[in-house]
Amino acid sequence: MTVGLALGVLLAVQFRVTREIQSTEPVQRTKELAAQVNQAKDERDALQGQVDNLRAELDKAMSLPQTAEIMEELDRARIEAGVTELTGPGVEVTLNDSIVSLKPGQDPNLYVLHDEDVLRVLNELRAAGAEAISMNGQRLLATTEVRCTGPTVLLNKNKRLAPPYVITAIGNPDTLESSLKMKGGVAETLQFWGIQATVKKLPQVVVPPYSGGIKFEYAKAAV
Repeated sequence: MTVGLALGVLLAVQFRVTREIQSTEPVQRTKELAAQVNQAKDERDALQGQVDNLRAELDKAMSLPQTAEIMEELDRARIEAGVTELTGPGVEVTLNDSIVSLKPGQDPNLYVLHDEDVLRVLNELRAAGAEAISMNGQRLLATTEVRCTGPTVLLNKNKRLAPPYVITAIGNPDTLESSLKMKGGVAETLQFWGIQATVKKLPQVVVPPYSGGIKFEYAKAAV
């Protein structure tokens, strides 16, 4: 009987000690953290399931014939908007101020490049079928303005460029060169005043994407 009583007391003490240990703050904190970890695992598994479902839907959508057509239209729109780097055959036109020594009484403005000179070259290239044009690394869009600001040219609203101006155009190299070098054309006119204008045909040129923002303040799509 004594042994049984002692054993009962021992078990009671052990139960009490175990309960007190489990009720202490570190043990409770460990349990809370374990519960949070298990909850996070359940949430992760749920999110992974959503990701798998979305990937399956995306793969299914990408396999549709209409998707390929839409992607082609999107690529074409990016090219036309000027936000894609392009490469192809073309020409490189370099323009610089005249190196002719002025005689007394001559107007120095006749021997330096102006915005109208640059515009004539650009318009001639466009008319000859240039598919993409850049100047000093700046992509030209349909809305690009070119205007003089002292001895420099302002391009794309806030890009100030100084000569020499290097114009890169993608298109048929022979056609582009001929349009600029035709008798009485823009290159001959500029060279008459001593302005340096060289045209070089290249098998491969690169026109960078437009780096500025495109924003329409007044125009909007017609409903």
